[in-house]
Amino acid sequence: MQRLLALLAAFIPLSPLAAEHETTAVTERPWQEAVVSVRDIDNSARFFREIGGYEEKWRGPIDPAEAQAWQLPDGASGESLLLGPAGQDSGLLRLVRFDNAGRQEPMRPGARAWDTGCYFSLMVRMKDMQAIYDDALAMGWWTETPITYLEFGASKLNVMVFRGPDGVQVQGYERLEPPLPETIPEFERLTRPFNMMQMVRDRDASYDFYTRVLGFDAFYKGKPYLAPEPTFMPLGIPRNLTTSIPYRAGIVFPVPGEFGRMETIEIMGLDGRDYAERCRAPNFGILAVRFEVDDLDRALTTIEQRGWPIAVPPRSFQLQPLGMLQAFSVATPDGALIQFYQAP
Repeated sequence: MQRLLALLAAFIPLSPLAAEHETTAVTERPWQEAVVSVRDIDNSARFFREIGGYEEKWRGPIDPAEAQAWQLPDGASGESLLLGPAGQDSGLLRLVRFDNAGRQEPMRPGARAWDTGCYFSLMVRMKDMQAIYDDALAMGWWTETPITYLEFGASKLNVMVFRGPDGVQVQGYERLEPPLPETIPEFERLTRPFNMMQMVRDRDASYDFYTRVLGFDAFYKGKPYLAPEPTFMPLGIPRNLTTSIPYRAGIVFPVPGEFGRMETIEIMGLDGRDYAERCRAPNFGILAVRFEVDDLDRALTTIEQRGWPIAVPPRSFQLQPLGMLQAFSVATPDGALIQFYQAP
């Protein structure tokens, strides 16, 4: 049996850990949307629309003030498309195209699991992964590994990392047995994203950021893991190294639930590239995760008092369909952007 506990914790219900802190959370809401910078909105949207059945929630030009909030040069513009499953208004996906914004490069060229910095993948639950795999290849998507079968206790699963245009990665989990929890809304092929994965230099430093600075709760924090025998892994660690290269994972959330999680994985012993300095607009890739807060000033002050810098100070801009809002951004220890906003 392949016992990849740290990875499986992202989709197997585990009891939350006892609190290691009593820090007030900056927000008590799961993340509202993930922002993805792409070259061609319609091309990138095909996977989510045609395979996932996502619907358009809103489409239109980017407010020039939002371009400034991304710290883009004067005159930068663009367009965004907000997608998500019908009847669901959180855990959404916003595809953004930036125009007149200067040189654009991939945030994570190559995107190997042992390369650190930025976001590695959006994570979704799937049904009939083989058919999704075939459909994705037909529309020009690729994969990091073949479909990988895993067992953990009574759970039997398929796992795969899909790679689309501009290197954007979607990590899919198919629970074969037993049935998914009833708290997950019914879906045909794809759920909305439920977790954001980052590959990090130091899992403990990332965990400290999320729990001490942001006040999030722990869903899982694992010890370094080594496979007991050579095995194929969804993250692509070479099979002959899975018994000698450990990894450790941490998963947190601002409020317990099946959605809105943030996951960090440190692969210990493989020295890849670090892309933390590239996690910025207008570069291509998963750009940011947005959380709503009740009081923006209080959230900002709390983060500063806990000793963490603000990457982008508060700015006001139109973000449809929410309307005029204020937002500021922080960067994780590995450069991934998190934006907190207060809606009207």
